[in-house]
Parts: sequence; C-alpha cells; structure tokens
Amino acid sequence: MARIAVIGAGMASLATAARLATGGHQVVVHERAATYGGAVGRLAEGGFAFDTGPGLLLLPAVYRDLFVKTGRESLEASVELTQADPASRHLFADGTDVSLPNASRSGVIEALDAAFGAGSGERWSELLVRARQAWEVTRRPLLEEALTDAPALARDPYPATARRGLFRRGAPSLARVAAAELGDPRLAALLESHALAHGLDPRSAPASAAVLPYLEQTFGVWYVRGGTRALADAVYERCLARKVEFRFGSAVTGLLEKDGRAAGVELADGSRSEADLVVAGAPLPALYDERVLPRDGQDDRPDRSGPRGEPGRFTVHLALRGPRPAGTAHRTVVHAADREGALEWVFAARGADTLAAAGGGRDAAPDGRLAVTVLRPDDPTLRPDDGHEAVTLMATVPRHARGGGRGAVDWDTPGAAEGFAERLVAVAGAAVPSLRERESWRRTRTPADTERETGAPGGSVPAPALAGAGGALLRPANRSPVAGLYFVGGWAHPGGGLPHAGMSGAIVADLIAGGPGGSR
Repeated sequence: MARIAVIGAGMASLATAARLATGGHQVVVHERAATYGGAVGRLAEGGFAFDTGPGLLLLPAVYRDLFVKTGRESLEASVELTQADPASRHLFADGTDVSLPNASRSGVIEALDAAFGAGSGERWSELLVRARQAWEVTRRPLLEEALTDAPALARDPYPATARRGLFRRGAPSLARVAAAELGDPRLAALLESHALAHGLDPRSAPASAAVLPYLEQTFGVWYVRGGTRALADAVYERCLARKVEFRFGSAVTGLLEKDGRAAGVELADGSRSEADLVVAGAPLPALYDERVLPRDGQDDRPDRSGPRGEPGRFTVHLALRGPRPAGTAHRTVVHAADREGALEWVFAARGADTLAAAGGGRDAAPDGRLAVTVLRPDDPTLRPDDGHEAVTLMATVPRHARGGGRGAVDWDTPGAAEGFAERLVAVAGAAVPSLRERESWRRTRTPADTERETGAPGGSVPAPALAGAGGALLRPANRSPVAGLYFVGGWAHPGGGLPHAGMSGAIVADLIAGGPGGSR
C-alpha cells in the first residue's frame, strides 16, 4: 500500500483520507491551522456556539455513502439529522412574506400561489421540471464521476434555451430564464437568490444553475444537531478510527518531485515529508502554474497566485437575549430592494465604491443593495439556555484584496467590517423583530478572516461546478498533469459545497485505487 500525503484538513481532505485509509494506505494529513474542517468551523463563546461556514446540509446521501464505505457506524449513528421545515422563508421589499415547505412540490406551489397570485406556483414548478432534466443529464459527469468530457459540459443542458424562440441570441443566463419563464420579479429574485448564495452572478451564470433550487426542493434541506461542525467532527473521528495521522501546524509550501512524479511535500519549517502520492485539498499557491494547473484567464489579482477570484462571505454571529419564538424558520432570506444594484455591488464594483458601500455607522440606513440570509437554528446545544438565541447573519460579498480592486474590497480597512455588520443587522431586523434590543454581543467574520484562517485566496468561497457558460464554471480535473498528484476540494472538480467536497474525496480515492473515479 502507498504512503499518501494529504494537504489540508478540510472536508474534502477528510473524506479522501478516510476512504484511502480504509483501503489500507498510510495517510498523513498536513494542516496549516490548529484544527480540522477548513471552512466548516465553529465559534464558541459564553455558552453560545455558531457555525462559521455552511449552516445547512444538502444531499446527505453523499455522507451516508462515506460512512457506509469506511466503517460500521452509519451517518445517522454518528450525527443527528433533521429536515429544516420550512426549507426557507423569503421577505421582499414590498412586504411579501412566503415560507416554502421542505421537499414538497405541492406545498411549494400552494405557498407561491398564495403569495404571488394564481399560476405562480405552477410556473415555478415547470421551471424546476426543466431543471430536473438538466440535473439528470449532468448528475454523473458533473458530480459523481471524474471530469472526462469538459467540452460536452461546456454546453448548457437546460432544455428550454430555445423554447418559443425566447433565446435566439445564444444560451441564456439564469437571470434571462427567470425573467422570461417566471414573469413576476419576486419569483425571479427567488430563483436568483440560490445562485447568489453560492457566489454566482445570475446575470452571467448559465441557465443550468436552476439545478440549485431543484436540489433543495427535491432532496430536502437538512440540519445537523450541533451545527455542521458536528459533521466535521464525525468525519474526523472516522479518520482517526481508520488510523489517519494528522499533523496540525504543518504548513505545506511546495511539492517534492522525483522522476517527474509527486514524491512528497515541502514544509514551512524547511523539512520534507516523502510520500508515494500527494492529494492537495487546499488552494496552495505553489501548485498554481501553467504546468500543474493552467489558468483560466479570469484571475485579475496582481500576484495571480491561486484560483480565479470569487466572492466571499461576510457573517455576523449574534448572541441574543430572549427565547427563539415557536414556529420560527431556520433560514430566512431578506431580499434586496435593488436587485441589480446588489449584484453590481458584489460582482462589479471597484475598491473605492465597494468600500464606501461597506461603511456606515450604527445609524446608517441600508440602501437596498444588500441581500441577507438569517439563520436561526432551534438547537439547545448552541445556546446557554432557552432564554437566549444564537443567530447568524450571512451575505455574499466581494472578496478581500489589499487595497481593493475590481469586485474586491480591503476588509482590513479600519471600520469596514464594523460598518458593514451594522448594515446587515439593520436589514436583518425585518426577519428578527427587536433585534438590536435583544443583542448581547456580536462577532463578525470577513473574507479577510477566511483567508487568514483557511488559506483560501481572498477569502473566496468556491461555487459548485455547473455545466454551460462555455465551461467557465468547471473546475480543474482531480488527476493533475503531474503523475501522483491529485486535487480535491472546492477548487477542483466538482467544485464547492459540502456534497461536492464529499464526492471529490470519493472520486480521488477511486482513481488512486485504479478505478475510473467515483463511489463504488
């Protein structure tokens, strides 16, 4: 069996390590930080606890498969999973308030008809039927298998791109599909919000991005008791049970090569760790060159030392006095009043404009360009007692760059984080009455913090790979051009997100075992 070095201890690396160790390999994980989980972190203070990464889980079947293939205990025996119902609540600037039931087509149709008028639910449902067709075409090559036919996936599989001659000028964006097929701008905003939450601009994202709400509505939205960090804990424990060795505080700075093959890793302390194979689960700048990971021409950062720049995530963790009211939705999306302005702010604003938009004091009024997701889990393990509540506010924001830049902001500029947090709290007040009066304390987390803690360039959060857009949203293949070097995680196929992290581990473990790539 092989000696395998894994770079990084994020979810994809953990999933890969567990599978490889189960196959009998000697696996050593090198992690620059002091803990595991990568973006799936945890903030605990004063009896409160918060996820610093994703707060909900999609496609838990990916992790069920991981636990089945690596040990006797199932996923459900390792963590407690519940469906979040409603799946989401949506608040619009005109006062419309709609909650969508979890994994219920008829329930969603009924809710949308009641909120937006008769026929709205059916239009939404028909669009998701077309999204299902796109999902069925791309599910295996885009999520479950190694990337083998990128040219085919460069074409948008959404089946209505030529329907009724609406899109004669080429494959449409998600925003064009929303406008043409949904009619109501609020329904369009609902569709677009799924793309924005993943860091995608619906004006340029392919129509196939409609699979994102389809997955939620079809397979459900799940919550892990204790937060998604509890899932990271369970996968880490599975790794330990399979004798994976972890070396924390072990930053990798380069790749060792011998006879044209990966032969281990170079470490920041000057030492070397030899291996027969290397799996890179972190966006390591030393690996990004034209020989190992060709560039896609979309990275405009001056040092060009990493993946293309993508938006990051800004979070505000709030410790609140007072109980969580019965019937409160786990997730509420407060939509921006100015949809176009919100997208321009995230994806096109330059440093000075973006920084100005991030500023503002406690009394600064929101300008309508902010879309905020409010997470209010009903989980007693996250609060000191039932007289308090742990709430997280999240927003997709420009990535971090020193001095700013196109679609970027220097989040370390004095006052930027505090001012922007105030604006998020102001917007979130629509979802949490008396929010300011209930606040005991808050902690903010910017893309700059994400970059420091995880090493992700600019604190970017990678989006899942999608078909269409000429292949712009595909990720590099898991097998690199250097023999013995493999890529997993959000910066490789099949892209970002918890399900995709788990699947990248399955793909790489199978490739190393001599298979075609995938879970068998």
